[in-house]
Amino acid sequence: MRHAGRALLACSLAWAVTMSTGAASALADQARLEPLPFQDLAGWEADDHDAAFRAFLRSCRALEASAAELRPAQAPQADLLAVCREALKTPDLGRAEARRFFETHFQPVAVTPRSGDGFLTGYYEPEFQGSRTPDATYRVPLLDRPADLVTIPQGETLPGLDKGLQAARRSKDGYEPYPDRAAIEEGALGTLARPIVYLREPGEAFIIHVQGSARIRLDDGSVMRVAYAGRNGRPYTSIGRLLVQRGEMDLETMTLEKLMGWLKSHPEPAKALMRQNQSYIFFREAGELAPEDGPIGGAGTPLVPGRSLAVDRSLWTYGLPVWLDGQLPLSLGEAEPLRRLMIAQDTGSAIVGPARGDFFFGSGEEAGRRAGLLRHAVRFVVLQPKSRS
Repeated sequence: MRHAGRALLACSLAWAVTMSTGAASALADQARLEPLPFQDLAGWEADDHDAAFRAFLRSCRALEASAAELRPAQAPQADLLAVCREALKTPDLGRAEARRFFETHFQPVAVTPRSGDGFLTGYYEPEFQGSRTPDATYRVPLLDRPADLVTIPQGETLPGLDKGLQAARRSKDGYEPYPDRAAIEEGALGTLARPIVYLREPGEAFIIHVQGSARIRLDDGSVMRVAYAGRNGRPYTSIGRLLVQRGEMDLETMTLEKLMGWLKSHPEPAKALMRQNQSYIFFREAGELAPEDGPIGGAGTPLVPGRSLAVDRSLWTYGLPVWLDGQLPLSLGEAEPLRRLMIAQDTGSAIVGPARGDFFFGSGEEAGRRAGLLRHAVRFVVLQPKSRS
């Protein structure tokens, strides 16, 4: 037990130099941290570490270039940056060499919430039909970022505003809360936010808001990519959870397809339901993305299907490797083991907690089907960069 105690103390001290003091303190309050040997990670040797390493390199290139993050997370500390510099020296590794790289430069640390379990959901990049101009078919807009939107840095509060708000607008007396979903849909922004594309159904737009990106197939056959550009800072509410609470759907059998069907077949109740989620997302056209690229994540880099993970940005740094041990559903009632090394490259309004993750499945209908099935407990093991001091 003395050795375990020393290991835990060393782990806590190491976290203090790989993340901000505030984040390290919050993490210690919310979770138990247990250093592990790699041999305790079931399935570790069977994973495709080269695929994880290539995803890790994307993060390293962004960190090395000090690229702007789309949704800033905890600042990377010296130890992670040092590991990235080593990775960039040898970018072409095979599976065995990539595994040895992670084993050489990282220490696995199991992150167990002090209340509840680790929890994993899935997300994807939707594909819908759309038009750059409105007509009788395409009438639901996605809006670009308004000129008066002020994003509040994480952990800060503007004078006169509630602590939880993450955005505001300037007023003659300082700042005021940004309009919520209902007000924006009723025209509260006027000409401040420009429609960039129009969709067929309110439910389609809502799904894009939740997922944070989309591929829009236009009538001329081209594909428009849209990416997150900001949000109104209001709290996020899961409409799926509301439907379960009302008895409209069963949690065990609810899927994204069923949710979309309900929204389409109940237009007026759906409108009221969606407005229960006050959060509203703004977008931009992401013309820089190649067709084979994933959408842009919170770290500002394209996501990698099956390797990119969204995490709580108030606690974690982008670029950290995370080992997941759980179940990956194939259909309702059928799943396969999930034992995979992921890279923290994104975040989300609903992704809150030390062992909370969102698994990126990719783009299109099949990715959406799989993502809609994933709501499972998971073992969450962060690979902590070994101290260089």
